[in-house]
Amino acid sequence: MKIGTQELLIVLAIAILIFGPTQIPKLSKILGKSIKNFRSGMSDGDEEKDTSGS
Repeated sequence: MKIGTQELLIVLAIAILIFGPTQIPKLSKILGKSIKNFRSGMSDGDEEKDTSGS
């Protein structure tokens, strides 16, 4: 299932209504940091798995 332009615009409009236009940049920054931390945690887990498997 693909998300189209119309769905993205609806989600963006709801986010602006809930959080306000001034909070959106702060939320996107927090989301970006969270994704970065999650990816680094996943790669750390892969390294531990590789070294403990031998």
